[in-house]
Amino acid sequence: MKEVCEFLKRCGVYFIATTEGDQPRVRPFGTAAIFENRLYIQTGKCKNVAKQMQANPKIEICAYDKGAEIWLRIAATVVPDERREVKAFMLDEYPSLKSMYSPDDGNTLVLYLKDVTAIFYSLTNEPVEVKF
Repeated sequence: MKEVCEFLKRCGVYFIATTEGDQPRVRPFGTAAIFENRLYIQTGKCKNVAKQMQANPKIEICAYDKGAEIWLRIAATVVPDERREVKAFMLDEYPSLKSMYSPDDGNTLVLYLKDVTAIFYSLTNEPVEVKF
């Protein structure tokens, strides 16, 4: 889990795929942090991505580290965590988000990833799979 989180942070931007009915939706994300041995991401409840994850919590993530020429694909299920302390933790990890979110605004949504299968790929090595 730590290796996956560090990779996402190193990339800075990664892409999450959700579904809306039968239509795939993909958008950039930039938050990843470990809290209480779970990998978390953050968004706003008012966003379409939050509504899509609520309707179907299965997601995929793709990230690419250009310098290392390694990419990561993650299949997971997201689980909302409404605790104030985890919202505050995520915003402390990403202080630039504090201008848009707060732990008590009713909009901040933090989700942890469960049933994770993460696979690191490169053109020169065999894929490496990590599950947590």
